[in-house]
Amino acid sequence: MSVELRPARSTDAGALGDILYRFQQDTEWMPELYTGAEFIAFAGAMIDWEWVTVAEVDGRVQGFIARDGEEICALYVSERANGRGVGRVLLGDAKRRSDRLRLRVLEANEWAQRFYQRQGFVESGRGDGAENDENMPDIVYVWTKEVLS
Repeated sequence: MSVELRPARSTDAGALGDILYRFQQDTEWMPELYTGAEFIAFAGAMIDWEWVTVAEVDGRVQGFIARDGEEICALYVSERANGRGVGRVLLGDAKRRSDRLRLRVLEANEWAQRFYQRQGFVESGRGDGAENDENMPDIVYVWTKEVLS
């Protein structure tokens, strides 16, 4: 499977919003906070801020990463692409572009915790949920590029 990365375009907001909405709907522990339309609007805002890189497989958006400097704000893949390396490709691109990355993972998201740990991220703190929309405990992970001397 060949994954192509490119900067997001405004016309990608619907696909990104759908990926976010599907994750909310299909994840048992995730509270239902937003409608599909609200996710599309949020995706559009991140695209306008130029934070988003999308991953295409066979010409269709199958995932995305949103990054504000060293902060990864979102990394999601479609159900169809889950477990097929799309997230790893998106994260690898971000790692090539930065010396340090930081993100938060909801404590309930054990799958994401394992993914980021496998990608070299280490836990650097925990939160009680006051800093996320879901109001759920979260874990801060950090990755730092190794410098060869």
